[in-house]
Formats: sequence, structure tokens, C-alpha cells
Amino acid sequence: MKNILKLISISLISLSLSISFSNAQSGVFKISHDLGFGKDTNLDAITKGRLFQVVIMTQNRLVRKDLKGVTSSELATDWSANADATEWTFNLRKGVKFHDGSDFDAEDVKYSLMRVKDPDIGSPAKKSMSTVTDIEVVDSHTVKMKLNTSFADFPLLLTDYRLRMIPSGSGDTIGKTGIGTGPFMVEKFDPEGTTVLKANPNYWEGAPGLSEVHVIAIPDGEARVQALLTGQIDMNRYVPFSQKKIFDGNSKFNVSVIPTGNWRGMVMRTDTAPFDNPKVRKAVRLAVDRQELVDLVMGGAAIVACDTPVAPSDQYRMDMDCPQNISKAKNLLREAGYPNGIEMVIHVSTKEPTWPTIGEVLQQQLAKANIKAEVKMTPSKSYWNETWMKKAVAMTRWNERPADSALHEIYHSAAKWNESFFKNAAFDENLAKARGELDFNKRKAAYQNAQKTLWEESGTMIPYHVSKLVVTSSKVKNLDEVEVFSIRWHTVTKD
Repeated sequence: MKNILKLISISLISLSLSISFSNAQSGVFKISHDLGFGKDTNLDAITKGRLFQVVIMTQNRLVRKDLKGVTSSELATDWSANADATEWTFNLRKGVKFHDGSDFDAEDVKYSLMRVKDPDIGSPAKKSMSTVTDIEVVDSHTVKMKLNTSFADFPLLLTDYRLRMIPSGSGDTIGKTGIGTGPFMVEKFDPEGTTVLKANPNYWEGAPGLSEVHVIAIPDGEARVQALLTGQIDMNRYVPFSQKKIFDGNSKFNVSVIPTGNWRGMVMRTDTAPFDNPKVRKAVRLAVDRQELVDLVMGGAAIVACDTPVAPSDQYRMDMDCPQNISKAKNLLREAGYPNGIEMVIHVSTKEPTWPTIGEVLQQQLAKANIKAEVKMTPSKSYWNETWMKKAVAMTRWNERPADSALHEIYHSAAKWNESFFKNAAFDENLAKARGELDFNKRKAAYQNAQKTLWEESGTMIPYHVSKLVVTSSKVKNLDEVEVFSIRWHTVTKD
């Protein structure tokens, strides 16, 4: 019956739009994306190629973080757990409709989340949902999620920016349609050109303040800055801090500095010599002056990280000191059988504007420890497909995730996107212990023990967590100054 109603409602949606579109203010908001996944770019949030600039505006989650970073309701209004936190019941918001006019209900939740576990899809988010064994539809607006372990932080896991709700049965088409319950609807999808979004006048939080959003493919970082300067786009959330002076004091632009848990770094494949030796990996990481990288690359607008992906604001973050130690780095190389040092090639691209600069600074720092590094520029358009997880050493970047998600997805032995090919049984055991521990202090200790392991043995050099330099046209109003996944897009307007 539900599928029949969907077919009927599709024919009515255009009429609804024509009646209700006047609720949205005039204004076309233009942003860019870097065409990171080339021909594989799509609107399916759980795939590697997801165009997140679109899915965060078109599809909602069950749970989100509010403007203060606190877990709060979205399509789920409230939730509760049984005594040992192995079952979680979520009550769903009523009266919410998908862009095709069909009602959002419990069947959609079960479909959307269980689909993440489908091995044929191979979703990068699969590891995050590994504890879910079943989702029971209690009634049309209630679901019970059954886990294979106690998990006190399970609702926090659902804030993952990829865990979006889509219509039941839409998996084969969602990559092109992007249908969700969000404030904007896909009118035209063109990943290599301009994707056009139209305001959803029936959005459950209120009609958007923009009539359209255009998402334009601009692969090169410098080209994106120029596009902002010339008015081709209205927002750039990746402006290098070295270019901040261009915009400061210019009445045509608004400038904001926003701390985040996002990070940029260098990854070494732990299955490839000489980086298959943990002493070599530790030597490389000890040779790095992280504060110097913060100062030279970020103009001081970042927080030093000792190779942990856990955000500075996360309750499970382990704070450590990790000063440059050249003498210890040299000793470790000698112990590993490289008394005269090593040579390496660091692959970078302009897909991330700061990568080339990071590479140049690392080249100078590593030389002090007899590590000769060549910085090699590779094509931006094919970087994720042909360089990342292919070359022995390459630059990487990740967006903020809850501690459990970050540690599982990037480093667990069974994780699909374990980019350094890191395998450590003790690390995996600590993560399993943390998930099943109901006592907060013990849970925190387990997560921090996992981070200690990364400091000693990981293949990833994470120098800092970035503060974002976000620049918009002065015509843009009401844009929340928070990390991108918490922005209330329906409130944004443009003069």
C-alpha cells in the first residue's frame, strides 16, 4: 500500500511545490564540491562516493548534534534503553513526508539502517552499525534496535553524518534522486557540473529561506577560492588561513573561524616496507614538529593532535604531549635496521589546499632525522581512486566523528577504509571492551587505551585538528557558525 501511495504522491508533488514555494524567500545559494569521487560521485549517503554537500541538505538523520554539540532529536523525538543497553527504542516524529510525498515511518528507518549492513553495498559506515543485529518495527512510528552488546553511547553513533533516512525500497535509485525528508530537494543531479536543489516548502522544521541551492563541481582548491572572490560561489569552507587577509576587512564577505574535529594528516601503509616496522612509523611521527605545522600551515588556527582522530571536544579524547624528538627518531631507525635513515615519497594534491604545504614542511622536518622525503604532486581528480590507499605514503583527511566511529572506521582490523592497513589485536579488544562497558569511567579508559596504542604503533600522522576558515558572501545570512553537519540549512537566507 505504501508504494502505491508513493506513486500517487509523485504526481501531486509538483502541484504542492507551486502552491507552497512562495513560503521560501528568493535567493540562490551557490557552493562547491571537489568532485572527490569522480564518476562514482552519487547521492547515496552510505557509499564511498556520497556527495555530502547535497545529502546533508536533502536527507535527515534520526539523531543529530545541536549547536552546542549535544546529542538531540531529529527524526527521532526521544529514545530509551533496556537495563543493559542491548536494546534501544526510538519514537519517531509524526507528520514528516519524503520529497516524493510519501510518509516517513518505521519501515523507512529499518530499511535505511539495515541497508548499511548489506555486504553487497560495502558501505564505509558498515563498521559503525556492526553492533546492530536487528531492527524491530514496533508500530508505524516506533522502532526497537537490538544490539549484540551493551552500548551506552548508541544514540551518539547515530549522529554519523552518513546515516540518513531514505524511503523504503529506494536503494537502487537513491544515488541519483537523493530523496529524503530534508529542507531541499534534488531537481537536477550533475556531479561534474552543477547540481540544482529546490526548496522543500513542506519541510517539517519550516520552509527554507532559500529558493535554490546550486552545488558546483570545482576540483581545485585555488579555483574554489577564486570562485568565491568572483561571485561564482557564495561560500567556501576550505579557505587556507594563508589567504585570510584577502577577505578580512572586505565588506563583500563574512569571515568565521570554527573549531572542528576534522583533521588533515599523512598515512603510511603498515603492510609496505619500510613502514611495516612499527619503529619506523614511530620514528617518522616523532620527527614531526606539530606546533610548527599548526603555525605555518594553519596560521595557528588548529589544535595539536598526537595522532589521535578523536576530536578535541570529544569526551573520550586523550590529551597527550608529543613534541618533536629527533634523537629518539634516529635511534628507532637504527633499531629498525636503518642506521643511515630512509627515503620516502609523500603523495599530495591540491584537492585539499593545505596538503602541498604540509608536504613541504614535513620534508624539511623529516630531513633532520635522516628521513629523505620527496613530495610528489598527483592529479586531484583521481586522488581518492588512484593514490589514497594505493601509494605507500599519501596525504589524507577525515571529517569529525564520535570517538567510537572514528576509531573503528579508520583503524579496526576489519574496517573497510582502514587506510593504513593497521592490524592490532589489543587495539580491537579495547574498542570491543569500550562498547560493552556501562560504567563511563571504565569506558573512557578503554577508548583512551586504544588511543595510546595508536600513538605507539599507528601508521597515521595526525598533526592537528583544524579550525575551519569559513568565508561567505556578505549577502548570506543566518548561517550557523558550527561544524557543517550541525548547520540548520532551512534557516539560511541570501539577500
